[in-house]
Amino acid sequence: MEKGMRIAISTGGGDAPGLNAVIKAVVMGADSRNWEVYGIKNGYAGLLNADEIVRLTPAMVHDICSLGGTIIGTTNKGNPFKMPITNVAGETEIRDVSDKVIDNFKRLRFGCLIAVGGDGSLEIAYNFHKKGMPIIGVPKTIDNDICSTVVTFGFDTAVNIATEAIDRLHSTAKSHDRVMVVEVMGRHAGWIALHSGVAGSANVVLIPEIPFNIEKICDHISELELHGHHYAIVVVAEGAAPLGGRVLDRGNGEVGRQDVVLGGVGEYVAKEIARGTGKDTRSLVLGHLQRGGSPTTFDRLMGLRFGAAAVRIAGEKKFGTMVALNPPLVTAVPLSDVIGQIKNVPTENDTMITAREIGISFGD
Repeated sequence: MEKGMRIAISTGGGDAPGLNAVIKAVVMGADSRNWEVYGIKNGYAGLLNADEIVRLTPAMVHDICSLGGTIIGTTNKGNPFKMPITNVAGETEIRDVSDKVIDNFKRLRFGCLIAVGGDGSLEIAYNFHKKGMPIIGVPKTIDNDICSTVVTFGFDTAVNIATEAIDRLHSTAKSHDRVMVVEVMGRHAGWIALHSGVAGSANVVLIPEIPFNIEKICDHISELELHGHHYAIVVVAEGAAPLGGRVLDRGNGEVGRQDVVLGGVGEYVAKEIARGTGKDTRSLVLGHLQRGGSPTTFDRLMGLRFGAAAVRIAGEKKFGTMVALNPPLVTAVPLSDVIGQIKNVPTENDTMITAREIGISFGD
């Protein structure tokens, strides 16, 4: 890439701690090569409006690593390939406006788009790559469910927040001989629930990879009671489901679709435990608390490494790729190897084995 190259960066999907570290590394890495960086506000759709594009300079990003969120905004809507457009009759139509996005990209003389996002945003990136846009993906999700990378930034912070919440619940649960059910994020994969549950000394951990039997959960809690342990902590991922059942959608009951807003499984589990054991049981949903606040040292460093690697890969013109942690290096992997894949928790991994050996039930 020649001197004076213009590159763009967008952040899409849900926010995650460490996004601003990626932005800083991209801006600083590009500046060292005499390139210009432009932030595309609020995801890919920002390329449809010149007002949504802003020049990013080193002075603007030098102190943003400790900030949560993203300084250029993000959205989990606005897919240019399926954009809702209101017509003159006031009706909403779904249109493909990707060609207009590409035309604007070329008109602005961008040489590369660094697209930071989760599975949905990376799929859009791959579709743009297939249409000829020079693009590099940066994996971002607190769920840690993107394939081909050991970890995604945002995960460590989310686990730390969940673990701290679990730690605090131990004292109140013990004081009242209660069962406390904590619902954490994790639509398809139970990494947050597993890591925070094990680190936080939970008694039960429920994850999407293992359908749970509520009777076995109740039996486990009753067994604890017989041994003088009169309280219990249950950690459940939002995408966990009962044996023979389906994930729960906030407001619509049990559903099978993948586009729902998950939530409610914690309350469901709490009610069933109260019914099955007779114990006072309460539920708590951590929700977006896991996304907010200052990123951990690990997530800041991971974001910086990913951002700097994306700039290096752009310089090598390795487009249609995603940066990935392949210890000890951050490397480039084809987006085609990532799309449509979910990195689930292996049910026989070392952390799972450890959890079972220290007495944690998975409801199976």
